This record gives sequence, C-alpha cells and structure tokens, in this order.
Amino acid sequence: MKTVRVVAAVIRMGDRIFATQRGYGSYKDGWEFPGGKIESGETPEEALVREIKEELDTEIAVGERLKQVEYDYPEFHLSMGCYWCSIRSGHLTLREHESARWLRKDELETVDWLPADREVVALLLSESGSLDSTANTFGEGNEKGQE
Repeated sequence: MKTVRVVAAVIRMGDRIFATQRGYGSYKDGWEFPGGKIESGETPEEALVREIKEELDTEIAVGERLKQVEYDYPEFHLSMGCYWCSIRSGHLTLREHESARWLRKDELETVDWLPADREVVALLLSESGSLDSTANTFGEGNEKGQE
C-alpha cells in the first residue's frame, strides 16, 4: 500500500481551533486540519508553512508536534504529522477549501471530520481544560512525547 506523508496545522487562536472543509477530491466535503504533502527535501515544518501559504494565503508559526497519525484509507496509508500553529500574518483566505470554521473545544464534534483527523480531535477532547493558546506550545518546535 502506498504511503502518503503529509502535515496538518492545528491553528489555534485563543480558545478556538481552525477547521477547513475539503473542496475537492475523493474526500470532498469532509472536515480536516489544513495542510498537505511533504515535498522532497522539505522538513515537516517547512512543508506546513508552504502549504498554509498556498492554501490559505497566511504565514504561520509552527510549534510542537501534537500527534503523529498513522491511518489506513482504502487507497493509501496516511502518515500525518499534526503541529500546533499560530498565525503570524494574513487573514486565512480560502483558496482550495469549500468552507472553514473556528471551533471551541465543545464544538469540535459539530463537523464531520475525515477519519484520520478524528484521532487528533479525540486527543484535543481528552485534554483537560480549554484550548487556550496561552499555553506554552510554541517553543522550539520540539516534540515533548505527546503521541
């Protein structure tokens, strides 16, 4: 089975997380954390910065890796690194997505997440407290054992 390596941005502002709805492909209309494929020679963090600039016309800061998701879709195996991110500049302009929403923790289950992204949502829901971005997750970008 072919493995597709991707990265996803868990963009946080205050107590909300940014979710996007796919506007194309086999999984059109499913909700996901924005991101995309890692190109040859790129680090995951570089790929994430490039993808968010391309898809959302926004500059982000990439923080800690939140989770590495390994998920088998019928057509391929997805290996997805999910990173806490914050907005540096830009206004999250939808270039490829159908829709987007800022969701509080208690709203995360109000959209139909793609299967691999559901693992990240489950992790976010299991964390105690709010999703407040004042937590220290934008340090050196090093993972701290959160899998």
